[in-house]
Amino acid sequence: MTLRLAIITDIHHGKPSTAKRGDAALGLMEEFARYVKDSGATHVLDMGDRISDENRDTDLVLAAEVAEAFRAVPAPVWHLNGNHDRDHMSVADNETLLGQSLDHAVHDIDGWRIVLWRADSRIRRGEEGNGFVLTESDLVWLSRTMQATDRPTLVVSHVPVSGHAQTGNYYFQNNPASSTYPMADRARAALALARVPVVCLAGHVHWNTVTTVNGITHLTQQSLTESFTTAGEPAGAMGLIELSDTVSWEVVGADPFRFGFRPTAQRWTPPMPDFATHPELRSRHAPVAMAPVKLHKA
Repeated sequence: MTLRLAIITDIHHGKPSTAKRGDAALGLMEEFARYVKDSGATHVLDMGDRISDENRDTDLVLAAEVAEAFRAVPAPVWHLNGNHDRDHMSVADNETLLGQSLDHAVHDIDGWRIVLWRADSRIRRGEEGNGFVLTESDLVWLSRTMQATDRPTLVVSHVPVSGHAQTGNYYFQNNPASSTYPMADRARAALALARVPVVCLAGHVHWNTVTTVNGITHLTQQSLTESFTTAGEPAGAMGLIELSDTVSWEVVGADPFRFGFRPTAQRWTPPMPDFATHPELRSRHAPVAMAPVKLHKA
């Protein structure tokens, strides 16, 4: 049996901002409702950043408009918060608007386990710090969930933890620390505790990517309204992931992408340390003093 999940992320409803075409969001949401119906998806994943934040009063209005747009989607929707959903709104605000709990959750469907890892997505600023914080409670929950999983598992989050390169990314090439969590390596270690096939799916970085780390394939999907890859027009990215013994992921819109693979439970040999610190290799890689060259006169 194949499980079909429709995917939308980084809607960014609101004023156009940098390369985000938030002015097109609600119209594209109408298209997404039709896409879900035509795709045959049984559930929908909304991976967060539903708005482009401005201030609390404006954000509450924008978020309510997106919540209303989701009511036209003809399948149950699992929501996650992104950083823009949390700048001026609490988790409770978002729960009230969306009508569902936004705690971590696990759903078993058609032979797969869907893990909604709703890790803290609020960016700290000023005296609180600078950037994301991967809290111990979020990490411990992920670790225990992955140790306990007994079937192929899809882990969904707003922020990716693959550690993939940001070269060419409009937002993150020069700001890579903002593309993921600090201590993302610990999240990857927690994922690797599973002894079953694992796939990770995230948003946030506004492009379609595939990265495999330690036998775990990480996917990121393009934003609904991003335009840096589409010459100023909104990407209109809408995705469908089909889960069975194999995984098929397709993104439609102005920045289309398709990838298929067979997930594996096999993990990799741990990476070597710096050659200069390895007891068997450091002598080979130590700096070698070069003897002076003697010149002989003819």
